[in-house]
Amino acid sequence: MSDRSPSPRDLLRRAAVGAAGAGLALAGGVVAALPAQAAPAAGTVQTATAPSDAVGSIDYTVYLPPGYDPAADYPSLYLLHGRGDTMAAWPQVTPTLDRLIEEGAIPPLVVVMPDAPWSMRGGYYVDSLYTGDDGGGPGAAVETAFTTDLIEHVDTTYATVDDPGARAVGGYSMGGAGALRYATAHQDLFSAGLILSPAVYVPTPPLDSSTREFGAYGVGNALFDEARYTELAYPSTFAALDESSPLHLFIAVGDDEWANPLPEDAIHDLDHEAATLYNAAKRVPGLTSELRVYDGGHDWGVWGRGFEEGMRDIGPRLRTAPPPAFPGTQVGSEGQDYAGGVLALPDGHAITATNLAASGMGHTSAGALDVVVQRLDTSGEVVWRTAIAGPANDRAYGVVSDGAGGVLVGGFTRAATDDVLLTRISGDGETLWTRTVGDRAAADRAYAITPDGDGGAYLAGYASGTLPPAAGQAGPAHAPAGDKDAALVHVDGDGEVVWTAGVGGAGEDKAYAVTTAADGTVVVAGSTTGAMPGGTPAGGLDAWVAGFSPAGVRLWLHQIGTDGSDQLQALVRTPDGVVAAGYAGGALPGATSAGASDLVAIALTSGGETLWTRQVGTAGDDRGAALVPGADGGVVLIGHSDGAWDVPAGGVDVVVLPLSASGEPGAAQQLGSPQRDGADEWDEANVFASVADDGASAWVQGITFGAVDGGVNLGLTDVFLTQVALAGGDPEPTDPPTTTSPPAEPSPTDTGTGGALPPGPGGPGGPSGGGLGAGGGAGGALGATGVDALGLVAAATALLAAGGLALRHRRRAQVLRLTGA
Repeated sequence: MSDRSPSPRDLLRRAAVGAAGAGLALAGGVVAALPAQAAPAAGTVQTATAPSDAVGSIDYTVYLPPGYDPAADYPSLYLLHGRGDTMAAWPQVTPTLDRLIEEGAIPPLVVVMPDAPWSMRGGYYVDSLYTGDDGGGPGAAVETAFTTDLIEHVDTTYATVDDPGARAVGGYSMGGAGALRYATAHQDLFSAGLILSPAVYVPTPPLDSSTREFGAYGVGNALFDEARYTELAYPSTFAALDESSPLHLFIAVGDDEWANPLPEDAIHDLDHEAATLYNAAKRVPGLTSELRVYDGGHDWGVWGRGFEEGMRDIGPRLRTAPPPAFPGTQVGSEGQDYAGGVLALPDGHAITATNLAASGMGHTSAGALDVVVQRLDTSGEVVWRTAIAGPANDRAYGVVSDGAGGVLVGGFTRAATDDVLLTRISGDGETLWTRTVGDRAAADRAYAITPDGDGGAYLAGYASGTLPPAAGQAGPAHAPAGDKDAALVHVDGDGEVVWTAGVGGAGEDKAYAVTTAADGTVVVAGSTTGAMPGGTPAGGLDAWVAGFSPAGVRLWLHQIGTDGSDQLQALVRTPDGVVAAGYAGGALPGATSAGASDLVAIALTSGGETLWTRQVGTAGDDRGAALVPGADGGVVLIGHSDGAWDVPAGGVDVVVLPLSASGEPGAAQQLGSPQRDGADEWDEANVFASVADDGASAWVQGITFGAVDGGVNLGLTDVFLTQVALAGGDPEPTDPPTTTSPPAEPSPTDTGTGGALPPGPGGPGGPSGGGLGAGGGAGGALGATGVDALGLVAAATALLAAGGLALRHRRRAQVLRLTGA
């Protein structure tokens, strides 16, 4: 059978999985030796029976975490066994649960392991419509029993929170199929699924599958009904998925699954089916997923390893309290739109750049991606709007002050190929000039911009062609040493190119951030797939940071990396030099990796001397994207994460983390919608930030696949704008200006050009000393208006002050739910 049950010998196998640190881990220059750890406290394992109107009764085993308190609030996990097995299969993971809870990798939780004896233990956890005598006799309404009777019994009996955000379901083999069914068909009950070697088949099972044998998918006297199977299979639940209710799947399978003997059934090998499932899942709006393929077969060697890694992924997502409010506004079109930059002005106004994929915001599309720049007053009204719009793609990657009341917008524009773009706009919204730079026969982009303090700007990105020297610039044109070289361009206040410079090796080298130090040194940072000049590759993608003189001469360069993927994506000026930030996929020297990727911040002098390095993260994927100045010489790092820094809001959230002047982290803020925020579907950051003139708050702009509180998504992705309080600041409750457009009318200005990737903050000339963020991303749709946003903030504040009673227990006499949940 392709979905065979594990043998007794299989049950004895265990995955040798290292106890990696999780939860929120921090590493700096020195790592202290850890004392020997005693065995973790053990939870309690009990057996019990739940009454059921659907099937009579349900036997189950329950795991209660160490120190279980009936008055506390716990998330819950339901674990479904495979065909032919019993509820006795799952308790072997309880030592793993004890250890993960002890480490802080997962919260203490109640784990329910039910028995499924129906249809000769081959009922696949669905409601069977089979009424015949074969296959063990008539089927049972297992899905109804588990998703109504069992869950209600558990929430009445134990201190579990009755909310999908606090509940997950998992299983292996047949149980993996059941877990997938429950997670995707019952979003009102579950927010995550742990799917191990699932016995799922698209479009229908092979002829020898047990799905056909025991009546699980039968109708009447037929043991198997193809229409019934199709109705219950995951393509049907995916098609009906509610993207406003976030769902996450962790899928794992072994690479030695049983091979179906018929060539036409090779697509039904479970390793192939798991990959098919994952590739379908990642294309479903509102659904995030991870896939792991381990060395092993259809046994506990794979399931034990998948359970631990899966729990490290899913556990931090479970929450027993409501997420924080996400007030703000959003704009966009019916297409996939991207954030392009935000700049706080001294008078309280803000200037934003939005990359629109279609008509919207009072702008009529010029053909492809257009840049819409607008100034918002303190009440959120649009003062002026200007478009940078040609017939092809124009994309902004940052907005900075020109020092004279206007702004400079940097990015790229596409003619025959991509060229670096810089547009200067006056304080009244008039386009003063536009400059493009690049090799007309190759692609060249700017992903970051910082002002030069004299009306011009430095732009950083990449060049895949020859960068011509500026008029009067000494030296030959720069030709890339590999596929792409990092590029740096200086344009003055009149739009003239002062100089161009490039740096790179034989690989693909890109710059994602640029700023200037107090002494005028131009600092650039990015990533490389090989070795930068004088650098040594660590493996995979490496980060780098370099200093250039004001004349464009490279002064120093550091290549930084781990055995994972590493990238620096933001820069900001500090009193001591600069801070660079991004992410590391492994452990930097002297540091400890907390999860898939960690936030990284590195402080350097203008001469390139490293002052401190900090690596901090959750058990999930954490990536730094933007920086702004903080209090007392510190900085504030803005990024995105699918882990739990505070209470997670959805699949991927925006994280705001203050760092002191010595790099010590403060209390993090986590905010977002139930969907993905701050990063696109490829986990590329699309977040920008600018500190307010008083330093007490910062504007944060980024991509959202969802909506701010009270908002509505207009397209594939929108661009949100919100304001967050910074450490030491106590601004009024967040009430970002509305970006609701006035009645559609021609844009005041329409100039063709735009776009790029992640910009670094800091730099001279900024009205508030702030800097820009970085990232790729998207956006689209109107959010709340100014009055609505104010009301939303007040309502959210009142709810939080009331104790955040978003979640409830069925066992309690008084049942409370969060209004609007």
